[in-house]
Amino acid sequence: MTNRLCLSAFLAAILLLTSCGADKNLKRGEKYLALGEYFDAATEFKTAYAKTPAKERDKRGQVARKMAYCYERINSTQKAIAAYRNVIRYKQDDADTHLSFARQLMKNGNYKEAATEYRVAIDSMPDSQEARDGLQAALSAPQLKEQGSRYTVKRMEVFNSRRADFSPMLFGEDNDLLYFTSTRNEAEGDELSGITGMKNGDIFFSQKDDKGKWSKPQRVESGLNSEYDEGACCFSADQREMYLTLCSTDPSYPRYAKIVKSSRSDAAWSKPSDVQLTRDTLSSYAHPAISPDGEWLYFCSDMPGGMGGLDIWRVRLTGGGLGGVENLGAPINTGADEMFPTFRPNGDLYFSSNGHPGMGGLDIFIATVGDDNRYHLEHPGYPLNSQGDDFGMTFEGPHNRGFFCSNRGDGRGWDHIFSFEKPEIIQTVKGWVYEMDGYELTAAQVYMVGNDGTNEKLSVKSDGSFEQVLTPGVDYVFLATCRGYLNHKEELHIVETTESEEHVLQFPLASITVPVMIDNIFYDYDKATLRPESTQALDELVTLLNENPNVTIELSAHCDYHGSQAYNVGLSQRRAESVVNYLISHGIANDRLTPKGYGKEKPKTIRKKLAAQYDWLKEGDVLTEDFIKALDKEKQAICDQLNRRTEFIVLRTTYGMFDEEGNLKNPPKSKAKEEEKEDSDDGFFIEF
Repeated sequence: MTNRLCLSAFLAAILLLTSCGADKNLKRGEKYLALGEYFDAATEFKTAYAKTPAKERDKRGQVARKMAYCYERINSTQKAIAAYRNVIRYKQDDADTHLSFARQLMKNGNYKEAATEYRVAIDSMPDSQEARDGLQAALSAPQLKEQGSRYTVKRMEVFNSRRADFSPMLFGEDNDLLYFTSTRNEAEGDELSGITGMKNGDIFFSQKDDKGKWSKPQRVESGLNSEYDEGACCFSADQREMYLTLCSTDPSYPRYAKIVKSSRSDAAWSKPSDVQLTRDTLSSYAHPAISPDGEWLYFCSDMPGGMGGLDIWRVRLTGGGLGGVENLGAPINTGADEMFPTFRPNGDLYFSSNGHPGMGGLDIFIATVGDDNRYHLEHPGYPLNSQGDDFGMTFEGPHNRGFFCSNRGDGRGWDHIFSFEKPEIIQTVKGWVYEMDGYELTAAQVYMVGNDGTNEKLSVKSDGSFEQVLTPGVDYVFLATCRGYLNHKEELHIVETTESEEHVLQFPLASITVPVMIDNIFYDYDKATLRPESTQALDELVTLLNENPNVTIELSAHCDYHGSQAYNVGLSQRRAESVVNYLISHGIANDRLTPKGYGKEKPKTIRKKLAAQYDWLKEGDVLTEDFIKALDKEKQAICDQLNRRTEFIVLRTTYGMFDEEGNLKNPPKSKAKEEEKEDSDDGFFIEF
């Protein structure tokens, strides 16, 4: 009897000590939870749960609830489900428990059981929109999965690691760089995050070679990454700035995400600087996205004034800084979370939400602007969406293909990068704007006008190119302009096709300050007679002069140094006159044209593009007789050929603009009349 009493006292003491130990873990867990360190909090709550005696059912159920919440926050879906089952088993559940439990069952693909839990929640909360939407989603998700879609999805092992890899973003004129966030071992720092249990994320990149093979990902080695958490990046329209999310750490305060900006110089990204969207320092700002026109920065935030949870907002980007923030409102935002906005180049907004009925977790939705100037939502279906979290889209040019991320099929809840493609028939135009006899003109603008009412101003990229989706059945006119250069116009008629097609246009702009060589002008030997193969180049010159009716030019012909100066001047003069006569016969007014034969008087001056073609020449070289005679015979022949050329230079840009009294024939319209013009876009208009 005494032994039994002693044993009972010993067991009671053990239980008391265990209970005290559980309380310590519980307090530490509460501290981590207050700081948002859900992984560390879950670890402490799990230990506290194990130390809590089974007979203390109420306490066990309460600890299980805290565990479930933390597991839910770090996407440990299966552990969260197990914890919620214990909450219910120990009768510490309420309507919110069943609602949260149903969400986790949806993320695990347990749609039938999820529907049951949503019904339980509805019984207690008949006015809960989330519960009703959740039940609808649980009932429709199996059909969505069975129905499928035209999307194909493939896990990209070349980008993925044994940790989390997410938020891919294509970069470069040819989309041959992929930036993304990763918590892999190569990320900077040695400490594990108390939030996720992994290393803090860094920005990594992979490059595609000429054969389409992606390289092994590397961490960006510049001031961009730090010991903190970087992720979810995007790029400005000119690709010179990167916006990204940064989560710094503080041992005493909760973590708040913020958006920062890095600049690109000499192919390296600078240390990020803060982007102050508002004066509110207690809200989170994350997941930046730039609109295709470069005028808006979209992001998600839990700042006051939203519809609940995380909402998608936007702020205008101006030369003088940022405008005021705007909430996108319904139908995009809900009382739950809307995150990871991104754009397809055609202007469609893609984002992820757990507030709209979907297949579980975060689903991707497409928002398009209709004729009523309002957003309309589309769920793209399975397999782009799944029971897990699906988010972070990036597109390869105008095509409906690219990359996204998902934690589908990963029991740890870690994200991985997938490719996607939806076959579709699209027609695009790709054009290049460059200086005639020179390089790309990055300062150029291209105006696109269609007979369907299209009137857009397109900016060119750093390689002088632009790309745009076209509508079948529409006639388009494209006009390339650049300060200091003549305009160039091209036309396209788009017909229906059964396959995707890319139309390629060239826009060589003639300088108004330097001579412009006319390629492929040929004369009979030692004569001024134009050869038939010159017709195409001459007709292009006619078009150029018609497109720039206020321009007058000097048309000059040049010879090499061989022969007498008098003979060469006479021959070159006759040749220049032959070209002028051709232009006049094709409708160009003779008072716009001045023929001039220079003989060998003005030898060719080498420009940058020609120097790149002949590595033994450099920019600025003048092909004088002395210069040429110092070269070998083969190079002398090339220089002689370069000197034998036909050029033009712009003399005036005001031809026909003034009447006999010196007044403008078409003076600018009054401000009132200008304001009456609709969709003028700087007053630009092309007449069909």
